[in-house]
Amino acid sequence: MNKDTCCIEKNSCCDEDKTFCCQTNTEKPSTASCAQTPCCTATVNSVLPVSTQLSSRDRLGAWKVRWGIGRMYYRVEPGLYAAGNPGPASPVLVSANYKLSFDILRKELYGLDCWLLVLDTKGVNVWCAAGKGTFGTDELVNRIAQTALAEKLSHRRLVVPQLGASGLNAHEVFKRSGFSVSYGPVRACDVKAYLAAGGQATEEMRTVRFTVLDRLVLTPVELVAALKNSLPLFGVLFIINLFAARPFGLTDVIAYAGAVFIGTVITPLLLPIIPGSAFSWKGCLLGLFWAAGIVAANGWYDTGNWLLMAGYMLVLPSLSSYLALNFTGSTTYTSFSGVTKEMKLALPPIIISAALGSIMLLCKSFIG
Repeated sequence: MNKDTCCIEKNSCCDEDKTFCCQTNTEKPSTASCAQTPCCTATVNSVLPVSTQLSSRDRLGAWKVRWGIGRMYYRVEPGLYAAGNPGPASPVLVSANYKLSFDILRKELYGLDCWLLVLDTKGVNVWCAAGKGTFGTDELVNRIAQTALAEKLSHRRLVVPQLGASGLNAHEVFKRSGFSVSYGPVRACDVKAYLAAGGQATEEMRTVRFTVLDRLVLTPVELVAALKNSLPLFGVLFIINLFAARPFGLTDVIAYAGAVFIGTVITPLLLPIIPGSAFSWKGCLLGLFWAAGIVAANGWYDTGNWLLMAGYMLVLPSLSSYLALNFTGSTTYTSFSGVTKEMKLALPPIIISAALGSIMLLCKSFIG
């Protein structure tokens, strides 16, 4: 099969190596084996069938990206997809080409006949892509034109996720494409009820929730990233231990690991109940408690181990603070301007505190 026509076939898609085509199951077509592929871009008018049932491969892929494995490459080809057997009057749902977002939406469409217009958000979810500008007016208008969407429909209505509203200018979309934009519910699980109600969203559908479970799901990728970034540090400490009068040992590893866990997991889980509004402060506060616990457990105050005690009282809270600050990109609690402001205010003291504390710990390591 020629790669320039591989996506014209109703039950074909492109595979992950961006070269070959694969035939999907005609009974339950799925995009499980489809990825971003140049061979599909030559046939922008094609429609790809999509299953509303997730395969084991889809679930494994979702688990992997939750742990930061292949996150930047977990995407589907932008374009027009068909769930069920949509016709000219069927609704059009707009989504991002981040596969996790795409899968969450399509699995909620069982029993429905819908068009899915997938924008090229560079593999980023709807909410983040809206903030970055890739889930935006230009991309939506261009994707409507590239897929010849108007030729397939008897209406001119699009249902866009509510969390993508910040990236779109509905008036401009209508002016340039003739399509009106309706903002659907926050959660994909409400799409069926929203469509059944004729596009009327309830207050519950409009309410953004960020529960403990929602936050917990996001912590693995933060934790894994922190651990990966820690590997060079452990390498440096190993070299220092070859010459140190006081080698870094198990106590130091526990202290460090605890600060990382507080910043990446505990702070996000307790986010609403920790005093203060700044993420950096929330992480710092819990980090201070942890550092005080480490000092007390090892009796450093009683033995007059001031250099070691001061070093950890500076390093551990700054580490937890920085990692908690990093979580601002994963939450609905913040805005772009708010994050920018907090970074400007929080990063200098975090860096200074970590630097001073590290110098104290190194001094203690070499002088014993």
